[in-house]
Amino acid sequence: MNLTSERLALLAERLRLPDLPAELPVLAEQAAAGSWSYAEFAEKLLAHSAEAADRRAEATLQRLAALPFRKSLEDFDFAFQPTVSEKQLRELAGCAYLERRENIVLLGPPGVGKSHLAVALGLEACRHRHRVRFTTAARMIASLAEAREGATFSRRLLAFTRPSLLIVDEVGFLPLGAEQAALLFEIVSRRYEHGSIVLTSNKSFAEWAEVFSGDGVIATAILDRLLHHSHVINIRGESYRLKDKRKAGTFSTKIINMKEKS
Repeated sequence: MNLTSERLALLAERLRLPDLPAELPVLAEQAAAGSWSYAEFAEKLLAHSAEAADRRAEATLQRLAALPFRKSLEDFDFAFQPTVSEKQLRELAGCAYLERRENIVLLGPPGVGKSHLAVALGLEACRHRHRVRFTTAARMIASLAEAREGATFSRRLLAFTRPSLLIVDEVGFLPLGAEQAALLFEIVSRRYEHGSIVLTSNKSFAEWAEVFSGDGVIATAILDRLLHHSHVINIRGESYRLKDKRKAGTFSTKIINMKEKS
């Protein structure tokens, strides 16, 4: 490394552009071959550095989001689930709903792709440089209950209220007692008109009182805040997992139909 290269590396470090030293020789060759002006060369160099910064930020945000897997909208089989509007999901992927502090509620039976879509929206939010936090309802409530006993409740609460997007998966898979329901209400209430929630549930809204141990009052209070500014997506289709088993010949159509009617 010559003296000029060392100086460039130091300047890149000061400007927090770690990719610039490696990009510079390649772009310099392209500039010479294309007879770029100084302004064109500077624009290309800064554009490459900005793209690299975006990739680093996206990777960091994805890691902090604690997403359980990486599945994008491109991985979702919209043809298999025709009740899901691809146009609507593409529009939501633009993240304008986050700016408006709106919520997204994904309803449907197990296996139809609710979690996949929730994660895909989380990935898009990270790509747009929004802070995201993924959790299941059971894990979030257990975490808050533990923090309350240890007198760290306020700090733990921030973990679920500070991100631009909170993804709460699997609401309704397990019934919630009065104290657990109150913790979920606390999160929804604090985020109301301050931050967006993407929530998935296998229960219809009419069944939410049952989820909260028959307490229709708190179910209504949560739904009132959750649905005031929201996009509700009902997925009525076959389970992806059962589809794969049926293709493999290990699950009969009769059993699938019995499961759908139950």
